[in-house]
Amino acid sequence: MTRKATQKEYSFQRQVIAFAALHGWRTAHFRPGMNRRGEWQTAVQGDGSGFPDLILIRERVVWAELKSETGVVSGEQRVWIDALVRAGQEVYVWRPSDWAEIEEVLG
Repeated sequence: MTRKATQKEYSFQRQVIAFAALHGWRTAHFRPGMNRRGEWQTAVQGDGSGFPDLILIRERVVWAELKSETGVVSGEQRVWIDALVRAGQEVYVWRPSDWAEIEEVLG
């Protein structure tokens, strides 16, 4: 599959989830919803800010932060990524240009 350099993160995310499902992965992504005040918010307690975009589970657990080609990992996302790596987890930051790696990891 080829990926456009201008691909939006949400479109990329849908493609990663679809590819993972084809290969037997269970996936979870937590989307924000609009609260009563009209603000977008993800329902989470604790240290949820910056939590990785996807959790993928098959014979192992994979954590993935997805970015557009120009997207930047925030400080809060970096804290989660670093904590997961220190805990021995398999963690990736993927962009559309990383599709070959995604196929290798999830295929």
